[in-house]
Amino acid sequence: MIRRIIRAVLYVFFHTVAVVDVVGMENVPAQGAFVAVSNHLGRLDPALVYFLLKRKDVYLLVAEKYQKYALARWLVRLLDGLFIDRYNADFRALRVMLERLHNGGVLALAPEGTRSRSVALIHAWPGASYLAAKAGVPVLPVAITGTEDVVVKDRLRHFKRIHIHLRIGKSFMLPELRRQDRDKILQQSTDEMMCQIAVLLPPAYRGVYADHSRLAELLQNTVPQA
Repeated sequence: MIRRIIRAVLYVFFHTVAVVDVVGMENVPAQGAFVAVSNHLGRLDPALVYFLLKRKDVYLLVAEKYQKYALARWLVRLLDGLFIDRYNADFRALRVMLERLHNGGVLALAPEGTRSRSVALIHAWPGASYLAAKAGVPVLPVAITGTEDVVVKDRLRHFKRIHIHLRIGKSFMLPELRRQDRDKILQQSTDEMMCQIAVLLPPAYRGVYADHSRLAELLQNTVPQA
């Protein structure tokens, strides 16, 4: 019931103050567990991804810094989300999320762990790739543009609608985590995840992954975004 109400509120919000252009909705699995990963530009990103996935079993991982805000604590509790320590091994949060993935749930998070001040991609943390590989579930890459906080505030201040663009790629699997070369595999998987997001973004948004060799490979078989 609570999720329906929140989705209704988000529906009204995004259809009133924003124009949301989405490409690739057909790539979103209708059932089964997966990890949805996106770049992180502004405060609207988590609500946008949660709203668009249209699944009852979507769980959000939220940075621990928001735990000090009463409204954030209330929303996270209502949505059965979870705060996670981005800078230390948060084993409790990882165990809970792995259990939810094993039960067929969907995990949505931004591997970068924080909003990019430059709008371009910054280095990602390995948590998302660890969860996807450990649970053996697909990764769904999502690229977002237009939700930069400064842009959103400016347009709302001038009573203009926000123009948001989402590109959803095809899901893919990460290799199994083996004890041998575990750290190397985890890093490669994280880079793969971010390059799959980068290929969906305009060049100016690709940041630290712009010159990655894996991105170059993906671009050879992909029509660049305008």
